[in-house]
Amino acid sequence: MSSKEHKEHAAKQVRLGIITLSSTRTMSEDESGKWIAEKTESEGHELLFHQVIKDDAEIIRKSVEDNVRDHDPDALLMTGGTGISAKDVTIEAVRPLFDKELTAFGSLFARLSFDEIGSAAILSRATAGLIGKTAVFCMPGSLKACKLACNTLIFPELGHLAKHIRRG
Repeated sequence: MSSKEHKEHAAKQVRLGIITLSSTRTMSEDESGKWIAEKTESEGHELLFHQVIKDDAEIIRKSVEDNVRDHDPDALLMTGGTGISAKDVTIEAVRPLFDKELTAFGSLFARLSFDEIGSAAILSRATAGLIGKTAVFCMPGSLKACKLACNTLIFPELGHLAKHIRRG
C-alpha cells in the first residue's frame, strides 16, 4: 500500500497531550505550548492536557509516565529541554521510556532546522519514540522550532501514526 493510501485510511481525530519543560516560564508565558494547543484544535484533534513542568529529569519522567497511563494519548508533544546545557534533560528523562524510537524524526528535524538556521542546528537533540501506544515527540522550546516540527513533520503524520499504533 502506498503512503498516499495509508494516509487515506489514517485516523481523522487524534488525542494529544502537551508538556512544556521550563524552569522559568508559566502557563501564561508558554507561547509554544499555546500555539500547539491552538494547532491541535484547528486541525480537529482532541487536546487532553497541557502542562508546564520544571526541567528536572525525575519530574519529567513521572509526568510522562502518569500522563501516558492516565490519559492514554495517541501523541504527546513535548517542548523544551532538548538543547545541550546542563538543565536540558528532557531526552535523558524520556528516551529510556521508549519502547521504540522514531529515529528519522531527529534527523529530519535537524535537516529542516539547518535549512532555516544553519549550523546552529547541531545544538538540537530533538527526538521521538513510542511509549506503549503513545507517540512522544521531544522538540526544542522555541516557537519557531515548534512550528517547524509540527507543521512539516508531526501534524502531517499524526493520523497515519495513530492508525498504526492503535492497530498494534
